[in-house]
Amino acid sequence: MTEIRPLPFLSVILPAYDEAENIGATLARAHATLAPLFERFEIIVVDDGSEDATPQKAIEAIGQAPEARLLRHEGRRGYGAALKTGIREARGEWIFFTDADGQFDFADFPALLEWIDRYDIVAGYRSPRRDPPGRALLAWGWALLARWILGLRFRDINCAFKLFHRRVFDSVPIESVGAFVNTEILVRARKAGFTWRQVPVSHYPRRHGRQTGARPRTLILAWKELWRFRRSWR
Repeated sequence: MTEIRPLPFLSVILPAYDEAENIGATLARAHATLAPLFERFEIIVVDDGSEDATPQKAIEAIGQAPEARLLRHEGRRGYGAALKTGIREARGEWIFFTDADGQFDFADFPALLEWIDRYDIVAGYRSPRRDPPGRALLAWGWALLARWILGLRFRDINCAFKLFHRRVFDSVPIESVGAFVNTEILVRARKAGFTWRQVPVSHYPRRHGRQTGARPRTLILAWKELWRFRRSWR
């Protein structure tokens, strides 16, 4: 008889900025998917200085998901900063992060679990991607830059559906506070010898709220962080 290894303690990180209309449903789907799979898991919502009712909506949803908790930034620090806060507070053996905007489906999460015995990182890629054409074009251009400047060949760098063994973050420092964070993590992880597997995941159009990843402030910060990293990277 084949022995089934129990699933490890999982930490889920949900960075959120102005996601009042989405955070409740995202938390509910996360809880519904993970509760039957894991004896031990936690969900960490990191509110990055939202200007809407995201914290209040998160607190309401946490009432139905006792394994969840809310961390708050007093002001907006950036996507990378929110991830770093969640990673620092995570207690799990494996750490998963995704966005709070409802564009991903937690039903795809078991497809990542199939690979955790063989890889340090299991990363989703959007198949197909359901963002507006302008956003998709920016992502394509960013992938070309990352390949040209840093030699990173990765199918969907910024796909926010990634699972990491915590030894990755124990070994890999994160300096980025903005949207460059995914690129930085992957480049450093590759340098450190960690392995990864990429798997297709569903992606849906945003139904509520506004995207912030393509705002000029976000793009300028990512560009600055890319060049700063390139100058210091060996």
